[in-house]
Amino acid sequence: MAANSRLTIATHALAWLALARRRGREVLTSDQVAASVNTHPVIIRRSLGDLRRAGLVEVRHGAGAGWSLAREPEEITLLDVHEAVRAEPPFGLHHTEPNLECPVGRGIRPALSEIYGRAEQAMRRELANTSIADVLRETLVNQPMDPGAGQPSRRLS
Repeated sequence: MAANSRLTIATHALAWLALARRRGREVLTSDQVAASVNTHPVIIRRSLGDLRRAGLVEVRHGAGAGWSLAREPEEITLLDVHEAVRAEPPFGLHHTEPNLECPVGRGIRPALSEIYGRAEQAMRRELANTSIADVLRETLVNQPMDPGAGQPSRRLS
């Protein structure tokens, strides 16, 4: 089973927009964001569309078209992003009813539902306490960067 990467892609896009803003570039195109994420611009447009509906980014059309943050990076939590992209719950139960004749099959759903509920609440608390600014700060701390490296530009090369 593949992991859901919607939260990661949206967080990456927001951190890139935050860095661009910090460097004096208010607007980036979906192509520029896609180049950073290393994915197709259509995937980025879908993700940014979710973020726009949640009020986290804005889109400009016409001259100077592109995407920008609608709020300060310190005001956008990962919980906001998680809810915007409607990421699936981190844990799922059986897709079919377990064997109710089995003592484990009979009690596994209620037991795991309680455990998973507590774990999800802990995850939501952590996401609520982490902002896009925090993610960007950690991203930049965890890698050496040449002066000008990662600078958003008009060209994609």
